[in-house]
Amino acid sequence: MTSRYDTLGPFLASQRGDRIPLKFNDVERALGFPLPRSKRYPAWWSNNPSNNPMTKVWLDAGFATEQVDTVGEKLVFRRAPPTRSGGHESTPLVPSEANGGPGLIARLQAELGGTVTYAPGFDPTEPTGEVWDAAR
Repeated sequence: MTSRYDTLGPFLASQRGDRIPLKFNDVERALGFPLPRSKRYPAWWSNNPSNNPMTKVWLDAGFATEQVDTVGEKLVFRRAPPTRSGGHESTPLVPSEANGGPGLIARLQAELGGTVTYAPGFDPTEPTGEVWDAAR
C-alpha cells in the first residue's frame, strides 16, 4: 500500500548525519504538498506507528522524531538503529536496565545535557530569598 507521504522516506535517507534538523516547510517541500493543519499538534509528530500515515513512513525509513517545536515549526529526525526484528529502535519511556541499557533518567540526562544555560554570574544554588508558606 502506498501513501502520499512516501517521498519522505527517500528524502530522509538521502540526508547526511544521524540528526536531521528540518523546518516544517522543508518537510512540505520534500513531500510536494502542504502538511495538514494537525501539524501544529505535537502528538501528530509522535513516533507511534498508528498515529498517522506519515509516521509509518519515517519509522519505516529508519528515523524517529525528536525536539518537535510546533510553534517554531521545526523538528529533528534522528536515525534509529535497526533492531534484531528488522524494525528500528525507538526510545521507550520505560527503563531498560533489564536489557543492559540505560534507564529513563540516564537517557534523559544524556539527551538534555548542555541544553540549559545560565546568565553569566547566576548561581542556581544560591538562595533566592523567597519564603514559601505551606499554610497557603
